[in-house]
Order: sequence, then structure tokens, then C-alpha cells
Amino acid sequence: MAAGAGTLAGASAAAQLDPNKLAKFVDPLPIPPPVRSRSTRVAPDRPGKQVPYYRIEMTEIQSPLHRDLPPARLWTYGGSFPGPTFTARSGEGLLVEWANQLPNRHFLPIDHHLHGAEANRPEVRAVVHVHGAKVPPQSDGYPEEWITPGKSLTYYYPNQQEAALLWYHDHAMGINRLNIYAGMAGLYIVRDSFEDGLNLPSGGYEIPLVICDRFLKTDGQLDYPVSGMPDAPWVPEVFGNVMLVNGKAFPYLDVQPRKYRFRILNASNGRFYNLTLSNRERFQQIGTDQGLLPAPLALEMITLAPGERADVVLDFSSHAGEQMILANETFQLMQFRVGRARVQDTSALPTALRPVPRMEEASAVETRILSIDELKNAVGDTITMLLNNTPWHMPVTEKPVLNSTEIWAILNPTEDSHPIHIHLVRFQILDRRRYDPFTYTTTGKIRFTGPVEPPEPGESGWKDTVRVHAGMITRIIMKFEGYPGRYVWHCHVLEHEDNEMMRPYEIVKPA
Repeated sequence: MAAGAGTLAGASAAAQLDPNKLAKFVDPLPIPPPVRSRSTRVAPDRPGKQVPYYRIEMTEIQSPLHRDLPPARLWTYGGSFPGPTFTARSGEGLLVEWANQLPNRHFLPIDHHLHGAEANRPEVRAVVHVHGAKVPPQSDGYPEEWITPGKSLTYYYPNQQEAALLWYHDHAMGINRLNIYAGMAGLYIVRDSFEDGLNLPSGGYEIPLVICDRFLKTDGQLDYPVSGMPDAPWVPEVFGNVMLVNGKAFPYLDVQPRKYRFRILNASNGRFYNLTLSNRERFQQIGTDQGLLPAPLALEMITLAPGERADVVLDFSSHAGEQMILANETFQLMQFRVGRARVQDTSALPTALRPVPRMEEASAVETRILSIDELKNAVGDTITMLLNNTPWHMPVTEKPVLNSTEIWAILNPTEDSHPIHIHLVRFQILDRRRYDPFTYTTTGKIRFTGPVEPPEPGESGWKDTVRVHAGMITRIIMKFEGYPGRYVWHCHVLEHEDNEMMRPYEIVKPA
């Protein structure tokens, strides 16, 4: 990531909280509450079929992020940070009315130079995207279809997909990074009978871990970094001084000496995480963004870019009476306190999980070569970030045919790794390969400078977000199933996304 990004330019260093002065492991890990259905309504795609109907209000709350801090001002879904958790069944749709009940003024710094955030637009706008959901375009949370306070919109989620950990968050053009930073994110879990049959840890032994970082001031309030230019406060990346798990700094979780399933989400604006355990215990990774892996993977470290998820099992049975720390490199995130009393554990960790048939390259009808681009000013500061060197408002250039398969080869000549998310579809990573960006920029020809690298073991399942590493070409393959219509693809570093590193694409019907 960019050197020095995320500093609080123009802010008093004394106003920033020193996380080392916070007492560690004094707050129990909060568990986001479940969403409660209000009633049923008729499914839009199945006349006469009643489906659950939910109403989720976007509201401002005051909630402390640590025992020793005053309550922080937060914007939330359903009055909690993270928001309440949806649990859906595959093939069983649901309706959600998303109601904007936020204040009329934003409390974080809007940059009116960014496309979609001009001064003539309302300060407070919101639209919800369920990240990883296979939904009709009118329910996907298109960035320009935002609503203002006092308004609501109702989305339909058919849930025609395999079991997976998805998540929902704001997606409003130009201020997405601010709304999510303020607290607007939550989990959306899809379950199915195949996964049920595996007898994985469940109920109170299945725990969500929503990890994010924030800048906090000594009064416990959120602080969002600015550039130092009052009329252009945007910064290219944000790396906060405090890391939160389920909305708390340094929480602890009491566990029994048995197996637990943890559903982990990186909900940070820009920080990548390299998660490890203090006693070098291995994670058993069983799933990624779009569901289960073919078999468990024993890993000492889990790497997650913004927007990525990992499904892991930890077995505490041989650690009775111990304390274990989940860390990001050298920074402690949370503590597990393992009880001493032996318990009966009837859950399983199967040696085989869910088959993931590999997509054949020969099935692709088109290969697109796409680029990640950063535009800089005369002094070398990043001012705009693009996909395929094309601003958001330009005509759509990617128009895959419904039910066709394509390969996208994404070139990254920048110095950063960019997590690229494509709405609607799931995909598989084919490979990565180092290339010479200068040759491509000056001649349009690709000159490879390294061998083909297969995806990492933890990336071997279905994905919806992929790390496109610096100086490499990353190839993914996907089938554009679902619905015709307009969707988006973008970098999930939220500061990049808000400054043009996002493009619409359109799935068209066969001729």
C-alpha cells in the first residue's frame, strides 16, 4: 500500500488514541444479533409464494468500542455495529426494506471532488449491497440508486446459491468509504442441506468474527484521515490505529475445549490481515468467499484482503485451561479463554467437504484483458484510480452474454495489491504471473517475467473477491449466470472504489 497513507494530516497527534494504553481483553466478544422477520410478503418471482419480510433501519447510535472509552458516534443497520445477521436458506427468497433513518448531515469528511459526491448532492445517501449475493440487478445496490433520510427501498434476495458467508454494506457512490467506516456493515449467511449434512460446529459453537480497523480519538470517537487540503480531503488508503472485532477493541471469548467454527470477514476500508494464533495452532480452513472448499486446509496463517472471507474450524480440545491470542502479525486482536471442564463434542470436521469442479479454460468464449490504473499529479500524488483506464461515467465496455463463460486477465502495474470484487458472479482463480508493466504500457504487448503461479491453497474454492497483486496478471474464470442487467466490478479498497476504481458492466441476453 502507499507509503504514509492513512495518516491524520492536519490533526493533533495528541487527539489520537494510543491503543497500547487500552486494557486488553476486558470486553466480552459481542455477537451480532439475528435479524427478526416482521411478516411475510409475496415473492416477486413466484406469484402466490409467501417469503419472509424484514425492515432494517439505518440509524445513528452511541456505543463504546472499549470498556474504558466513552460511547462512539456510529451509523448502523438495525442499531448495532456490526448490523444484525441474516440467516437464509438456499432456494428460499426473502424481502428486505432498507429504511434510511440517518441524520441529514454527515459527520465524516466528504470530498466533493469525487464523482458522485458533488456539493449539489445530499450529504447523506445510502444504498445496500449484499456482497456475494446472486440477485436481480434492481436489488444489487447499484451505486447511483441511493436514498436519502426518510426514504426506503425494498430488495428481493432469491438466495439461489450454495451455502456461503456473504455480507451487506453501504454502496453509495462517492461516500461508500465513509458510510462503511461509520459502521454500516453486517453479515448475511446462506445455508443449505448439503452443508447441514456435514455436521460442522453449529449453534453457539459457530461464531462470526467481523474484523476492521478505525482511527479513534482519546474521547473514543471515530476520526477519518484527511489529506490536509480542506477542499479535497480524500486519501488513497486508511489504516486505523485500533483494530476491532465485532465492534470491540481487544475482546475476549470464553470457549469450551472442543471444536468451534469461525466465520471471518475483513470489513476494513483498506487493511489486509495476516491472521495467526499465538501458540502456532493451525487454522483448519474449510471455506472461502463463496462457500466450502473441497477439503480442510491446515494453515498457520490466513490472509484476507478487504471484502474477503474465511471459514475456519479451531479445535480447542487439547488446550483446556489455556489462553490463545488471535493476532494480525504483531498486533493482538482478541483472546480465546479455553475452559477446563471436558465437554462432549458431537460435531465433525470431515476430511472431504464440498466438491468444487474446476472450470475448463476451453469453456470460455472470450478473454478480456483489463487493467488497474492510478493517475498521479506532477508531484507524484495519486489523484484518480481507474479500471481499464476508464472513468465510471463512460459507456459500458464489458458486456458478457447471459450464461456465457469468460476469462478476465487483470493487469496490475501499480505498487499495491488490489482486491477486485465482481458483483453477481462467483469465479475461480486460474493463475497469476509476473509481467513487465512498462512494455505493456508503451507497446500494448504482454511480456512475462516470471513463471505461472497457481492460486494459493485457500483460494482453491469459489471466490467473489480476488487479490490482484502488484506487477502481476491475475486470471479468473466465471460464468455469468443469473440475470441480465447492469452490475459493477471494483476494487474493494474503499478509498479506491470511491475515486473511480469502479466500472459498470452489463450482462446481455443472447442475440
